[in-house]
Amino acid sequence: MKVVPSLLATLFAMNALSATDTPSPEAAGFSASKLQRLTEKFEGDVKAGTIPGAVVLVVRNGKVAYFQHFGDRDRPAKAPMQPDALFRIASMTKPVTSVAALMLMEEGKLQLGDPVSKYLPQLKQMQVGVEKAEGSERTLALEPSRREMTIQDLMRHTSGFTYGIFGDSLVQRANRAANTMDDQQTNAELIDKLAKLPLAYQPGTTFEYGMSTDVLGRVVEVVSGMDLNRFVVERIAKPLGMNDTAFQLSPQQAARLAEPLRDPKAPVIGYNPARPPKWFSGGGGLVSTAHDYARFSQMLLNGGELDGVRLLSRKSVELMTSNHLPPGVAYGGFVQELGLTAPLPQLGQGYGLGVGVRLEPGRGTVPGSVGDYFWGGATGPYFWIDPKEQLIAIMMLQELNIERRTYYRSIMRNLVYQAME
Repeated sequence: MKVVPSLLATLFAMNALSATDTPSPEAAGFSASKLQRLTEKFEGDVKAGTIPGAVVLVVRNGKVAYFQHFGDRDRPAKAPMQPDALFRIASMTKPVTSVAALMLMEEGKLQLGDPVSKYLPQLKQMQVGVEKAEGSERTLALEPSRREMTIQDLMRHTSGFTYGIFGDSLVQRANRAANTMDDQQTNAELIDKLAKLPLAYQPGTTFEYGMSTDVLGRVVEVVSGMDLNRFVVERIAKPLGMNDTAFQLSPQQAARLAEPLRDPKAPVIGYNPARPPKWFSGGGGLVSTAHDYARFSQMLLNGGELDGVRLLSRKSVELMTSNHLPPGVAYGGFVQELGLTAPLPQLGQGYGLGVGVRLEPGRGTVPGSVGDYFWGGATGPYFWIDPKEQLIAIMMLQELNIERRTYYRSIMRNLVYQAME
């Protein structure tokens, strides 16, 4: 279903992405007829039952070029998708938490080179688990970490932390046994759990996508003196006009949650209105809308400022969106499973502070520009920002299948760039 201009004007009247009225696709440098291919793709897949619904928003030069919603917000409930539907954005939380930490850096309250133990003393003397094979059995030997992890390690996923819910290493098994992903824990309780577990890798040696940004969220809480939900809402979301972005939702907001296609008996992945989380997961707990995340993205694209509100300096945004992975860094096992959100060197990608970064014009399997940055979430959403083209693209989708998530991220890039003039 296409969002008509009058509705667009209503949605953006109070929180316009630019000072001008909502333009046509041509005014933003797109071919309206070629953008129709994007519409046809999503409408066709909704009709075929491949996905329940989606919201897609494309902005260029601060102007809305495309904003459409498709299918159902909640198919079993027969609730149609709306442009203001809320989505569990999973790891698209990571760039927001990273911005929170950079704001504190700019205030002189932390530095990227600081050891994490300066703020979380429980993590001062971490050990690293090294698996050894003895016949058909695996054992875990412990060795001391050769150096302390830093705030930068947390932000670029070289801390040594992993995700217990993916893979089956003995360290990951230990994380599962400790229930480190319990949505009823607090960030303080999470750190106490992690302090008793071995790291999967020596700090600084390996990019391992894991709980680093959750630990960063606790650092933000300790340094700022407020919980992560309050910091995000009061210091980032409200100033930017992101009124539907938070770790906690009102009953009215929860009623607008989009749902994936899944077995009704399967557990809810992400925010559960029937059992709201107590854990403000800096790595994956936010709920947001396409409009809100576009506001956040436009702030980054503008060099840290939006509509007179400055959250970061231009140089801090440049730092965030530059490659921080050192030469010779190894890549953990989970990276290979991440699809287009993985910073794979063979695809000409690196990783900044909370975002993947495109480093080369070739190698990649999808269009883009050197310097574009991106990320997605395990629940299906995806975004990228292309500074060279002054482009923002947001796809809000609830899709739990990794192959389909990867497919829609690819098709989004192909169909957005082919429509540019």
